[in-house]
Amino acid sequence: MAGFAENLRNIWMIEELRKRILYTLGILIIYRIGAYVTLPGVDAGALAAVSEQGSPTDLFGFFDMFVGGAFSAAGIFALGIMPYITAAIIIQLLGAVVPYFQKLQREGEDGRRKITQLTRYGTVGITALQSIGYAIYLRHGPTGDAIVIDPTFFMLTTVIVLTAGTTFVMWLGERITENGIGNGISLIITIGIIAFLPQAFLNEFSLRVASEGGNLFLFLGELGILLLVTGFVVLVTQGTRRIPVQYAKRVVGRKVYGGTTQYLPIRVNAAGVMPIIFAQSIMFVPATVASFFPESPFMQNMGQYFSDFTGWGYSFIFFFVCMFFTYFYTAITVNPKEMADTMKRQGGFIPGIRPGKQTQEFIDNVLTRITLPGSIFISFVAILPAIAVQFGITDTIQFAQFFGGTSLLIIVQVTLDTLQQVESHLLMRHYDGFMKGGRVRGRRA
Repeated sequence: MAGFAENLRNIWMIEELRKRILYTLGILIIYRIGAYVTLPGVDAGALAAVSEQGSPTDLFGFFDMFVGGAFSAAGIFALGIMPYITAAIIIQLLGAVVPYFQKLQREGEDGRRKITQLTRYGTVGITALQSIGYAIYLRHGPTGDAIVIDPTFFMLTTVIVLTAGTTFVMWLGERITENGIGNGISLIITIGIIAFLPQAFLNEFSLRVASEGGNLFLFLGELGILLLVTGFVVLVTQGTRRIPVQYAKRVVGRKVYGGTTQYLPIRVNAAGVMPIIFAQSIMFVPATVASFFPESPFMQNMGQYFSDFTGWGYSFIFFFVCMFFTYFYTAITVNPKEMADTMKRQGGFIPGIRPGKQTQEFIDNVLTRITLPGSIFISFVAILPAIAVQFGITDTIQFAQFFGGTSLLIIVQVTLDTLQQVESHLLMRHYDGFMKGGRVRGRRA
């Protein structure tokens, strides 16, 4: 505990790191305040009364967790950052099949700027479409017409305000990434999820302990299983396959370089948190489309099917979507050819493997094999809330969402990446990191 307090003191002593952390906290506070600014034309009192009757297993409840409660509060940030994630998915999919986007990906910094700009334009378009569905949902969904005070211009104002709100949230995330600490988009999603955590624990505790005939040991057992699952998630997230790389000796002037063995770390989950966010964003699409057709029984049944995350059908689809995006994102972020070429230029080689194409194929095979168990584990953890509900392990839906699932995966991955950035600042200034015997192995470790 004393070492942790010392690390906190070191963080505060570094002026740049202190400013970055305070800047990030300030941006997140602005986001949380904006999440509860109600849309114009909505009766906040009637909405609060109806929200208390909502089910957390439907779109209105499950999506609400990813936007920090702004969805149920009909806030100006009701759609959160999810349209940006959807736009990023589309752009990356196009990058795999469209030559123009492939060319942009190879153009370095200029290409990345153009891709970012196209992603922003896509975010505006997707937000406008989703805001239409959300406005229809407020007027004709389970909430009823009484929530909307004046429906005359409600559709137009809702589209404008929600589009501006999501664009502003996207801008906040980019500011955190540039001037703060951690990945801004991931932190915005994480802070919204964490906002539900205290209430979820309190509700579960009340049902397990405070109610008549409650049992404290059952609640402690749930916490123990939750900690065990969290530990396994951290273990898989930090897990790496180290490939030995031998560097030949070379003489530069009077000094001899090389002649040592180093290791190329290949992470079990090389894609990080983004595949989980992508997969969850894709699972929201059918329910969003169904909200455009409130009078169609077929569309409403489809929307309900893809909104109930505790159902076996939803879990089956979500499991394979998570696996697909884990492989897909790993393929576009980890380039074995570039790694093999860099190794060859630096005079390194894998023992028993020829430099060049054979090295590339070897790294690709290792990456493919090690990603399989990682993707299966991550996908299984993603559907754990459904398993916990179906087998009665937890009594509340809100607590089940943290019993594994997308919520836990996002929190663990984003926390580790943020701690890795903080530790990098500490180590650059010759301070001890959070672990004196090792380092927090984040995405760039």
